[in-house]
Amino acid sequence: MTTYRLGVLEGDGIGPEVVPAALDVLAAAAAGVGGVYLRLERLPVGWEAIRRLGVALPESTVESLTGCDAWILGPHDSQSYPPAERDKLNPSGALRKRFRLFANLRPARAYRGLPALSPNLDLVIARENTEGFYADRNMAVGSGEFMPTADVALMVGLVTREATERIARVAFQLARSRRRHVTIVHKANVLRWSMGLFRDVCRAVAAEFPDVACDDYHVDALAAHLVRRGADFDVIVAENMFGDILSDLAGELAGSLGMAGSVNAGSDVAMAQATHGAAPDIAGRGIANPIGMIQSVALLLRWLADRRSDVALALIASRIEHAVESVLGDGTVRTPDLGGQASTRDVTMALVSAIDTESARSTFLPRV
Repeated sequence: MTTYRLGVLEGDGIGPEVVPAALDVLAAAAAGVGGVYLRLERLPVGWEAIRRLGVALPESTVESLTGCDAWILGPHDSQSYPPAERDKLNPSGALRKRFRLFANLRPARAYRGLPALSPNLDLVIARENTEGFYADRNMAVGSGEFMPTADVALMVGLVTREATERIARVAFQLARSRRRHVTIVHKANVLRWSMGLFRDVCRAVAAEFPDVACDDYHVDALAAHLVRRGADFDVIVAENMFGDILSDLAGELAGSLGMAGSVNAGSDVAMAQATHGAAPDIAGRGIANPIGMIQSVALLLRWLADRRSDVALALIASRIEHAVESVLGDGTVRTPDLGGQASTRDVTMALVSAIDTESARSTFLPRV
């Protein structure tokens, strides 16, 4: 029996609604699968941690995560934190930086039976996660933003050969398991040194993958092409902020940002985190779409399964993915962001039921 220790951090806003929903679906998918045990460790973060321990990301939480194989992070609402906490690196950024989670993989896919602005969309954005134009992640100490006067603000961006090579290789390796096409995103026409370095290093890595087609676009042009012909793109590799913006666009083109999952991966550890935010305007109403968080958990299991060569984890991930396809394709259980009236709980129970039905027809792995 292989045991995996998974941290669980519910976060803020709709986090305490969508993270438990994801855990319910995970439990259903893992039921009856032999050879693997998922040990969940619940840890405080965000407002829960502020109320209990005075800080949004306690060192005790970080220390516990150090012993985890992976973890699940709900959204944070750092703009609502007390000033002392709001001025710090937000919990997500701090964890990405602390554990060197350099690759943020964000799929965007349209589903049969679900209205979408780009009904054939099926792509993944490989977002560099540690530098770029996000001022809270690109400095060794402090922030990359400066205000010499109250009327002037400056921002430092960071692009390095090492980090760019790292994310480019992830993108090209991923493309080999998909449709073998990588698109490099940049703005080298105006940011000639920084974005020129990103583009040129990605092109150099492309030469290592002659079986993968490669092209590149300015970020503004790519945004337009995603709207017009999103189905033509496979894997997109992007700098931090560009990847963040484009993945939100792609999520909406696929049907709703509420369905968009992601995984933040390093060399030996990863974190599941939905692309969407804390949505405090709907928190506590029971109408949040849990599918983005559920998809993130499936991505996390896939990541672990690939690195540990664990077919049991892969089976659990497959059950979750098939259930999502089935429920979305049926079209009868949809949250308000998808044009329906279903609650978070309604969607969760529909997914659990779909997994139970599929599991009854599946061949289970033998227990060890």
